Formats: sequence, C-alpha cells, structure tokens
Amino acid sequence: MSRTFYDEMYDASGECRPHYREFARWLADTPQELLAQRRREADLLFHRAGITFTLYGDEQGTERLIPFDTIPRAIPMSEWRTVEKGCIQRVKALNMFLADLYHNQRIIKAGIVPAEQVLANEGYQIAMQGLDLHRDIYAHIAGVDLVRDGDGTYYVLEDNLRTPSGVSYMLEDRKMMMRLFPELFAAQRVAPIDHYPNLLLDTLKSSSPLDNPSVVVLTPGRFNSAYFEHAFLAREMGVELVEGADLFVRDDRVFMRTTAGPQPVDVIYRRLDDAFLDPLAFNPESMLGVPGLLAAYRSGNLVLANAIGTGVADDKSIYPYVGDMIRFYLDEEPILKNVPTWQCRKPEELSHVLANLPELVVKETQGSGGYGMLVGPAASAKEIETFRERLKARPEAYIAQPTLCLSTCPTFVEKGIAPRHIDLRPFVLSGRETRLVPGGLTRVALREGSLVVNSSQGGGTKDTWIVED
Repeated sequence: MSRTFYDEMYDASGECRPHYREFARWLADTPQELLAQRRREADLLFHRAGITFTLYGDEQGTERLIPFDTIPRAIPMSEWRTVEKGCIQRVKALNMFLADLYHNQRIIKAGIVPAEQVLANEGYQIAMQGLDLHRDIYAHIAGVDLVRDGDGTYYVLEDNLRTPSGVSYMLEDRKMMMRLFPELFAAQRVAPIDHYPNLLLDTLKSSSPLDNPSVVVLTPGRFNSAYFEHAFLAREMGVELVEGADLFVRDDRVFMRTTAGPQPVDVIYRRLDDAFLDPLAFNPESMLGVPGLLAAYRSGNLVLANAIGTGVADDKSIYPYVGDMIRFYLDEEPILKNVPTWQCRKPEELSHVLANLPELVVKETQGSGGYGMLVGPAASAKEIETFRERLKARPEAYIAQPTLCLSTCPTFVEKGIAPRHIDLRPFVLSGRETRLVPGGLTRVALREGSLVVNSSQGGGTKDTWIVED
C-alpha cells in the first residue's frame, strides 16, 4: 500500500481533477463571507430539524450536531461504477456465506474459514441454524466502509451488516447542499439519491413472500444514538415507527397496538441489536424487545431486516476471509480489495504486531465507533505499552492493520480551507435485486492529522457527489 495521501480534488501536480473543475471555478468566484454565512445557515437548519446524534457519557449533554462540511466529496461516474460493482459483489458473497453458515457450512468443510472462528463467535446465533429465509437474504441493508489509498485504490475497511447507520445524514446533506447552493447542481450533472427511501421500502417489502406486507421500523427509543435516523426513515417510507412496547406476539404472529385495535406486522426493519430483540430468547433483562418475537420469526410469520445472527459476518476477525468467500461462492476475483490484516489469534502474526505496534492500527474484533483501538503513530509510548499488555492477555480479541493513508478532501476549517482525511460508506440494499443509490455517506476527520472519522470521535460529514463524466 502507498504511503502518500491521495487528494480527491487535486492531482500530484496541483491541477484540479476534471470532475471538480466546475466546483473549483464556483468556489473561486464566490465571496468568502457568503460561504461563511451559508455554513452558519446550514448549522442552524440542521439544529432546527433535529439532525443530531447522541454521544453517550458526554458531560456537555447527549444531543450533538454532526458537523457538516459544505465542500462536497466528488467521484466521477466511471469510477463509481467500479465501486458499485465491488460493493454488490461483496454483499452478495456475505449473504451467501450467512446462508451457508446457518445451513450446510460448506465453506467450513472446505477448510476456508476455521470452524472456531464462526461457531464460537459472539455474533453467531444458534437459533438461526437451519432456518430458511425468503430469497436466502440475511443482510437486507449493508454499509460497506471504503477508504482510498495513496495511489487512488479503493480498499474495504469493514462491512456493516447488523444495523448500519448514517444513511439519513447522506440524504440530509444532499438536501442541504441543494437548498444552499442550487447553482452548483445547475452547472453539472450530479446523480440523484433522493429515491433511497423508496428503494428501501421496496427492499423491505420484497423480503417477504406476501404481496403487500405490513412494514414497521423498530427503534430502541428516543435515547438511542441514531433515533433521529429511525424516525427519519419511518417518515420518509410512510411506515410506523414503533418501540418494543407497541408490539406483541399472539399465536406466533406479531401485532402492533393501535387505536383501531391490533394490526398484523409482517416485516420489521429493526434498529436494535440481537441481544435485545426478545427477552424470552436472548437477554432476559431487555425492556426494548418483544417477548415471543423469535418464535414468530422461526415460524415464518415475520421477516426481520436485518436477520438475527448477521453480526458473525461483519466481525473484524471474519473480515480477512471475505475475499475467499467471493472466490468460493461466486467464483470471481474480488473487485474491491481488503486492507492487509494480521489476526492476533495466530501466534506468528501476533509476534509481528507486537514488534511493530508504533506503526500499526490495532482494533477490537467486536469494536465499533472508533472505540477500543490503537492508532500506533498517534499514540504515546505509555498507550502503546498498555495496549501491548491487552494484546498479550487476549490476542484473539484483536486484529491489526497498517496505518492507512486515507485520502484527503479540501474542508472548511477555522483558518480557511485545508485537506482532511475522509472515508465513504455506500449503502447496499438486497431484495429482488442488489442495488445502491449513487453515493453514500462521506465522513471526514476534522482534527488535523486525525484518521478517525467517526462522529463519536469528532468527525463530520460531507455530501457525496457522483458526477457524470
């Protein structure tokens, strides 16, 4: 992997890349004060609309506005087509892996994925073994996190198959840019994304064998970090937003309590983790789920999107095998590469990691949100030694990767415009067909030199433009 940074807007000689030229001309011609005014207006509008996330354990208050940067991340359509094909290929293989894992386990018998890696994994759910799902789809909604290396090559950083979030920010960022800067969209052809809620609803309905199934969005409630998104998607799809207490199970069927009496529910787009779905089957202390939900699910009277047990396929310890899954199930070479990864459970790879901690990024296999990780080049000697002891104590709980040279994109900062590191999360929908809208959520690390783009770690977002060539 290259050790230099790829700038999304400018090439190595400082020339503006073709798909950014219209924007660069507009930026040069627009007064700085007008740009600052529009940025302040964006913050105000986001706040009024309640476009926030919850930061747990934050003494300054739980509700936070996600910083929005008004310089878009642009990708030419020709490049996007490769990304799109790669994401579709990857999610198809992951769904095939899950169907295989919970049935014949051919990939384990072939010796490609070790049995202990999956059957002893926290994300593996024995309750799913032998259960047939409509169309054999487990991850109806997937988020594929991509980064671009110094030579411009896209790499998959991780897969999100449980309850991937962020699509509401993708949609709201676009609405904001079109409201504040309509002239930009008149000057060039930017692929639309506003049809995502319709595609999502169609995906959810096609996940059921019924002709016109009843769909709801199940949320843990307003104190959840992504509650804004849950409410947003339910509203945009025109379906009910429910909490566990709004649902009940009778004769292995799920019903919703309404003022007109019980109404049957056929598809639940669930935004809470497996452990909290059903206190009779999983965590008995859960107040968020629905007693008897698993029995209804196993009876074939309900579709859950995503399915129970998808977490085993997006665990960071399974990530190194995704390329092999693509070859095994699809008989194709991966279009998008994985980041080189060392599995610390393997003694020889652990030795390499321990010897090179200052140069590596080490992650918990079950970690998320930028927590529980060590960024070697940015860590102090004390932090590295503390992490070294953690690795020695529980090597199976960690993987390591080279410190990535995430691409940069010009970003508004306090002192003007400066490059900041970014990633991209396209959202892949799997139903009658596998598809995605042209774009995704671009996250930006706003702190200078930071490689951590997560909103919980101070990251912001950008609108993602797929520009017609």
